[in-house]
Amino acid sequence: MSKPVKTEAELIEMARAELKVHANCPDGIVISVIPDGDSWEFRAEAEDATIAKPGYPECVAMLVQIGDHLCKQYDFKG
Repeated sequence: MSKPVKTEAELIEMARAELKVHANCPDGIVISVIPDGDSWEFRAEAEDATIAKPGYPECVAMLVQIGDHLCKQYDFKG
């Protein structure tokens, strides 16, 4: 059975909504979707000033968990 397909924008929007609920993320984090074989994962990028802010490491860790959860539910349409 195939999974529903989502665009990068849809997946990022879902991730940002989850992050707002579960983590106190600093502004300035750029999220992208990276294909990984038959799967995909989120990638977070930010400027050094954002990376240095409190909550950044926890936010990235939460993003990885969210990606693990969502990639089991949705395929990525690149």
